Amino acid sequence: MSDQDQADIRLAVARLKQEHLDFDAAIQAMIQVGCDQLRVQRMKKKKLIIKDKLIELEDKIIPDIIA
Repeated sequence: MSDQDQADIRLAVARLKQEHLDFDAAIQAMIQVGCDQLRVQRMKKKKLIIKDKLIELEDKIIPDIIA
């Protein structure tokens, strides 16, 4: 993997981490306000999808080490 590819992936990871934190804050605010549970569950599902993408991208950066 080239340095440019790694830099692009690291940038995407940083953006997704920020988006994940934003979703977390939004979910907490929705819970405190007493928003509809269905909306909260949808937000949690989107947050989980972002987390899965994060893990996938981080796995591309970190090489597998076979002991």
